[in-house]
Parts: sequence; C-alpha cells; structure tokens
Amino acid sequence: MPLLVAMVAALTSCGKLGDLSADYFTTNPQVLEAVGGKVPVTINGKFPEKFFKKKAVVTVTPVLKWEGGQAVGTPATFQGEKVEGNDQTIAYKAGGSYTMKTTFNYVPEMAKSELYLQFTAKVGKKQVEIPEVKIADGVLATGEILTNAKYTVGASTPSQSTDKYQRIIKEAKEANIMFLIQQANVRANQLKTDEMNALNEQMGNIVADTKGLALTNVEVTAYASPDGALGLNETLAGNRENNAAKYIKNQMKKQKMEGNVDTKYTAEDWDGFKTLVEKSKIQDKEVILRVLSMYNDPEKREAEIKNLSSVYATLADEILPQLRRARLTLNYEVIGRSDDEILSTYSTSPKDLSVEEMLYAATLVKSEADKRAVYEKTTSIYPNDYRAYNNLAEIAYKNGDMAKATSYLQKAANLNAAAAEVNNNLGLVALVNGDKEKAASYLSKSTGASKLNEAMGNLYIAQGQYDRAVSSFADAKTNSAAVAQIMAKDYNKAKNTLDAIATPDAYTSYLKAIVGARTNNASMVVSNLATAVKKDKALAEKAMNDVEFAKYVTSTDFLNALK
Repeated sequence: MPLLVAMVAALTSCGKLGDLSADYFTTNPQVLEAVGGKVPVTINGKFPEKFFKKKAVVTVTPVLKWEGGQAVGTPATFQGEKVEGNDQTIAYKAGGSYTMKTTFNYVPEMAKSELYLQFTAKVGKKQVEIPEVKIADGVLATGEILTNAKYTVGASTPSQSTDKYQRIIKEAKEANIMFLIQQANVRANQLKTDEMNALNEQMGNIVADTKGLALTNVEVTAYASPDGALGLNETLAGNRENNAAKYIKNQMKKQKMEGNVDTKYTAEDWDGFKTLVEKSKIQDKEVILRVLSMYNDPEKREAEIKNLSSVYATLADEILPQLRRARLTLNYEVIGRSDDEILSTYSTSPKDLSVEEMLYAATLVKSEADKRAVYEKTTSIYPNDYRAYNNLAEIAYKNGDMAKATSYLQKAANLNAAAAEVNNNLGLVALVNGDKEKAASYLSKSTGASKLNEAMGNLYIAQGQYDRAVSSFADAKTNSAAVAQIMAKDYNKAKNTLDAIATPDAYTSYLKAIVGARTNNASMVVSNLATAVKKDKALAEKAMNDVEFAKYVTSTDFLNALK
C-alpha cells in the first residue's frame, strides 16, 4: 500500500514541534478490514530528524472517525532524550521509527470512515499543538456481512424436526413348538401356549384386515440339539420341520389365510447352544465356550463336552431341552394411511392421527400458512412433543421473526433440551442477534443436526476463522460459503459457488460484484451490482460506501448500475 502520510518540516520555533503530514505513516493492512467483529491495524511511523525535542513528550492516539461517531484506539507515548521515563525514546538528531498496534470494535458505520492519528504533546511543561493526521480511508467489511440480520436469516438454513411416519412397517410374530428328546411329534400342550395363541390371533387379524395388516410369508425353522449322532439329528430336525409346517398350514387353511410357508432345519444347533451357554450361570461355562472355539468338528465338540462330567448333567437339564424346537414366524406388514387418507382425516378429525401422522401431514401441504396451521394443531393435540414447536420456530426464523422463533424454541427446549436441531436453531438465532459466544455454546450441543455444518460455517465467519468456515461449508453452494471463500482469498472457488446457487438473491449478485472488484473485472462489478440493486434497492447505498468498490465510485457505468 502506498504511504498515506508523511511528516513535513518541523517548525523552527523553539517551543513548537510543528505540523505532521504525508510520507512517514503506513498501515498494515493497507486498507483496514473487519475480521471477526474487530478492526485490527498496525501503524508504522517515523519521527524525522531534528523534530523530536529533547524535552518533548508526545502521545499518539489512533482514532477511527465516521459521520456521527468515532472509536478511539490504544495510544502510545514517546519521549525525548532528556525526559526521564519508561516510554520509547526518540533521538533529536536522528529521529526514530516506531510501531503501534490497536484494534477497534467493528460497527457498520465504519464502512465509510477515516483513520486519524491525534497527538497530545508538550515540551517541558509547555503544552504544544500537533494537528491530527489522516492515514487511512474506510474499512472493508465483507467478512462482517453476517452482522446484517436480514442477510444472516437468508444465509442460514434452520434444522427441521422430522416425523417417523412409515406407511408400511414390517412386523413379525413368533411362537415356538418344543419337542421331547429324540421325538418329532407335535404335542397338544404346545399348541395351547400363550405365544401360540397370540400367533393364531394375529393370523385372524391379518385375514380380517381390520388393522391394515398384510401377510408376507410364514417361516418354519426346526432344530435338533447337538447331542447324539449327526445322522439321527438330521432325520429328527427334518421331521420336526415337516410336522411344524403341517400344523401351520392346517391353521392357515382353517383361517382361510393364503400365503407362502418357507421351511428349513438345522440338524445340530451349535449357535443356539453357544448363545444359551453365554447367557447361563453355569459354573464352568468358560471351559465349555473354549471347547467350542477350539473344535469345529461337531462330533469332537460333543465328545469333549461330554468329558466334562461335572457340567454335562447341567447342560442336559438346562440347555439342551431349549434347543429341541421349531420356530414359527409370521411375517407381515402394517399398512398405514395413504397421503390422501391422512389429509382427509386431518381435515375432519385430526385427533384420530398419531403425532407422526400429524408431522407427516405438514410435509404434504404446500403453503407456509398451511404448514404453520398443521404444526399449531399438532402442539394443541400433542403438547408434549417438542418437534412441532421446533418447526414453528423454523418458519418464524425464515421470516425474520426472531422473537417468535425464540419463543417456540424455548418451548421445544423445555420439552427436550438435548434435541440437536433445537440447539442448532437456538445457535442460529443467537448468531442473528450478534451473540457469538451463545451461538457457539448452542452449536456445540447440536451434533447430529441436519444443518450443523452450515451453521458452524456461519459461526466461523462471524469469528473471523475463514479457513475453518471454508472447510465446514465443504461443497455447499450458498452465499455464506462464498463469503468464506472470498475472505480466504479463493476468488475462483467463490465465483463457482455463487454461479451454482440454485435460487440466487440480491446478496448473491452483490457478492459476485465483490469478486469482480477483487479480481479487477469491472464488467463483472457493474453487471452484478445492477442485478443486486434491482432485487434490493438498499444495496445501492451500501455499494456507494463499500470500500470494496472504492476505485469504481467515479465510474459512470458504476453509478448507472446503482440507479
């Protein structure tokens, strides 16, 4: 950046230090820029030869001024060679260089501002005047675009609470037929158990189809316990399969149920044996499990386990009888209301819908007003479910009504303070309100929220962590992602992002104009500003005061674009 100001000749009058202007002041950055709500600047200056009187004390204060206000930075004090003190000493003959740093808290009015150095000086006990010196113009504030609540709302997508409605739910009902050792006949007492009665009752429900039930198939899986000869067990398991299948087919015929019966058997149920041993309290079960892991051959396994005479009797009494069985599995589907049925029921008797159906109904209506109505009705019927409150907050947020969004979110949080999407949305509201600390706190509790990465990207922008913001946005095609890329100086990526936004708005075009300004593409600046102003006339004034376009403000094309 060219030198902004210099020190000219010092006055020759003995009691005066003289005016300061021009060549010996520079700033870093050359154009001030807001980063994370702050405007940091490093000022490099030099007192020329024979300027700084030996008994002089000079305090230099940076002041950033704008119409109607100013911000005062951190001062630095310098002293002459004959002054006793702890400040930096400046030699009279040689002069001296110095560096001072300060930071201003950003406010939007700083876009059109001027940075001055003001001086308080005395020589000995005499106060002397040094006129203030302007050393910089304006503050780049593209990184602070999120401080505009209107932009922030449009830049962030709230997380919606989803319904768990499934029109078709797969269900299963099971019952076991237990067999005596080395027998395959189905005993009468096994057909009157509670689980067998429940299986038959459900078969009747499916046939009646009064609850939206539809049969998929019936599975019959028969087993033999892993004791005895393998050939015997093959025959035994096969017979158990046939007898169990015969029984269920007869039951289906009685109930006039049509459907497939799929059968299979397992001759020696070693997997079931292992599972039961693991769950048991048998004293030497670890020894038994070790035998299973050491031997794959079924006969060797059986022989080794029988050698464990101390526990085999327990196995024979407690474990093996549970493996002599046939499992009947009734597979069916629960078919819920169709979309039309849900909407019809909602219009006539919404109380007949489950909370999942109510939340799903909101996805079936098109207008925002209708969605809001469904969610409001949901909160009245199911006041203890937080999701409808969160989704009402989402609608309020998108409309820029932070007060209403906050009210709904507080109700949602009272019902489920750990809900990721609620914390995500509370974080977005805090970001709109400029409370970055609170936003960070809420977002730290939002793991799993659908839009968390986008929310974190916006938070990182507000914090001035642009590289992290770029990483968080990943391949998102949003205005905010482009802001992060602009601030990270990846202008090509920012342009590609802006070009790919599905529904570009006024800020999309405005950001494209900034990319054009930063890449010296005047036509890109003018065309996109014209589009931006056409969509939002308030951006004309913003562009006139935006340092991004400082070198274009005298251009006729630029001025015409803002009309």
